[in-house]
Amino acid sequence: MDLYCAVDIRGGRCVRLRQGDYGAETVYDDDPVAQAVSHARSLARAGSGWIHVVDLDGARSGQPENAALVAEIAAAADMPVQAGGGVRSLAAAEAWFDAGVTRVVLGTAALRQPELVRELAGSRRVAVGLDGRCGELASDGWLEGSGRSASEVARSFCAAGVDAFVVTEISRDGTLEGPDSHGLASLLDAVADEAAASNSTAPAVIASGGVGTLADLRALAALRGRGGDRLSGVIVGTALYEKRFSVSEAVASLRAGRTGG
Repeated sequence: MDLYCAVDIRGGRCVRLRQGDYGAETVYDDDPVAQAVSHARSLARAGSGWIHVVDLDGARSGQPENAALVAEIAAAADMPVQAGGGVRSLAAAEAWFDAGVTRVVLGTAALRQPELVRELAGSRRVAVGLDGRCGELASDGWLEGSGRSASEVARSFCAAGVDAFVVTEISRDGTLEGPDSHGLASLLDAVADEAAASNSTAPAVIASGGVGTLADLRALAALRGRGGDRLSGVIVGTALYEKRFSVSEAVASLRAGRTGG
């Protein structure tokens, strides 16, 4: 199970939002590239992981606003980079791939332009961002409701060749109050059921939102759906910035939870 270290960018700085609220911002670093490199070095020492980058300005405006910084991170971090935020066209996605991003996350585009996801998934590594609040997926930087559920949208993309689903419970994001284990288990079940029905390989499921303790990480690593399917990764941001635990401790906890140790 992989640890994804979050680097959220707004106004050129590394920040975290509480519950997706742009008015509840905490700035952690004025240099997102340096922060990403620091995370990458810690992940390399721990033996695994990804850097997860979100262009928060782009998520709200609909076009990458911090594309240059995302490209710098992809070039500087000796670690796979997953990035999203404002990618709503083929050109925007290809620009990030060309800059060295390993996997591009499409959230609003997946809801409004599903054909874009399917086109990219045929030749590129893409993830679908399933960002929900109380059962309803949100779009446009988490500001608009969609009227659709995570399970419904995940099922529609199971056979499309996407790499992963990045699942965020917005009400828990940045709170350190624990992940939505029930919602994640339900999503694992839905993905497994649809993959079996369509005779396709189930995309990976990556959890995001609420992690505050090492016990949270162990619980996520041990979480299984009905068919035994497990999460493939977890995104952690605030807990690392607040020094609730280190990257090495997080990776060790994920391994322990996976093996039951």
